[in-house]
Amino acid sequence: MTSCDELKDELLEQVYHENCPGCKVERQKQTQTGLPIIQLVYIWIVVLCVALPISSLFPFLYFMIRDFNIAETEEDISYYAGFVGAAYMVGRALTSVFWGLCADRYGRKPVILIGTSTVVIFNTLFGFSVNYWMAIITRFLLGFLNGLLGPIKAYACELFREEHQAIGLSSVSSSWGIGLVIGPALGGFLAQPAEKFPSLVSSDSLFGRFPYLLPCLCISIFALVVTIGAIWLPETLHFHKNNELEAASYVHDAEEKTNEKKDSTFLSLLKNWPLMSSIIVYGIFSFHDMAYSEIFSLWAMSPKSLGGLGYTTVDVGTILSISGAGLLLFQTTLYPVVERMFGPIMIIRISGILSIPLLTSYSYIAMLSGFMLSFTLNCASVVRNVLSLSMITGTCMLQNKAVEQRQRGAANGIAMTWMSICKAIGPACGGALLSWSQKRLNATFLPGDKMIFFLLNLIEGIGILLTFKPFLVTNHY
Repeated sequence: MTSCDELKDELLEQVYHENCPGCKVERQKQTQTGLPIIQLVYIWIVVLCVALPISSLFPFLYFMIRDFNIAETEEDISYYAGFVGAAYMVGRALTSVFWGLCADRYGRKPVILIGTSTVVIFNTLFGFSVNYWMAIITRFLLGFLNGLLGPIKAYACELFREEHQAIGLSSVSSSWGIGLVIGPALGGFLAQPAEKFPSLVSSDSLFGRFPYLLPCLCISIFALVVTIGAIWLPETLHFHKNNELEAASYVHDAEEKTNEKKDSTFLSLLKNWPLMSSIIVYGIFSFHDMAYSEIFSLWAMSPKSLGGLGYTTVDVGTILSISGAGLLLFQTTLYPVVERMFGPIMIIRISGILSIPLLTSYSYIAMLSGFMLSFTLNCASVVRNVLSLSMITGTCMLQNKAVEQRQRGAANGIAMTWMSICKAIGPACGGALLSWSQKRLNATFLPGDKMIFFLLNLIEGIGILLTFKPFLVTNHY
């Protein structure tokens, strides 16, 4: 720690801005004796509220596009469905940096409230979609106006003491993963209720005329409750008047003497290589994770003649649910302990290295049958998701430690933009590569699904190599 940082810490211990919400949180953190469970649970719920609408449409999207009668042939349905699925990520990619800058200027809490309110409004409107373009626009606006994920990561770091920041960030990652598991379950079970529960829902009722409204409405009601509760969340950003306390000027003077003109604009973040290198690694692992998610479901439901497992959507949903439960248990109990022992960089490297032989084994797991297939695949899926989320959480910690508090919102906004781009490309690439690999079952080199898992490992390997110097440089504030 530099002499300037030491001076700043000493002065901040003496200086307390009475009307500053960030100072109040810092004061509370100094007196904390244990983990603030209530705040941790609420961060988990807020992230879950945003994660649910992202994936809840996938079980019924095919049928929704079919009902719009926009596709000329049945083969075209998937083509049009892809644009609806990508609309959210495109909208989020365009405004993630903007919402991050807003969070740094006006506070984390307003961005959180706008994000959860957006889910209430536009997820409901998506359920009322009567044509293709209404579905596209509502999904796009849902991502465009929802910039919550970046600032909530900064918020999770700022709300807890340093020794608890790992579990704060892991709660964000685990909630996101659980949301991507629960979302499809809600969409699959609650969509088209008039067909599934004709004794309870008539075809002339509201949910009969809008067969995809019920899952959207349930998520929106949950988001409304979360929005009301978020009103009482504490703000962690510091708001200090220039002339409020004389001691504040001492901190400023010390910084001016120690640092030459410090660029605090958006360009300074792009010049911050410790930040940008961690964001690039974060994007590679996000691309890998999204490509894997797409490939796993398609591979598991592919017929055995193509190297798949011949699973039903129920079978795949069961595996994802078990993986989600295992992920939640690990991230809330073991990950903080492991992070304190090894640090985020070592966790990223170890998790990446272990993932390579695990993914290689998937081709051989497909040769099993019955109970052994189910048991082995569930174990492999749990371990793989734990390793993946550990890498994502580790890179998030590096990003937040590479910048000062006043820049964390914008920094996470840049990360969300890059992640959204990678996650928009990942599923398309994954599906195309799986289709290509299943057409070369008789190839000499890596036939069938062995090729797709080899390519996934290749991407993983690139990400691991980039965690070493001189590419990845750490810088802690």
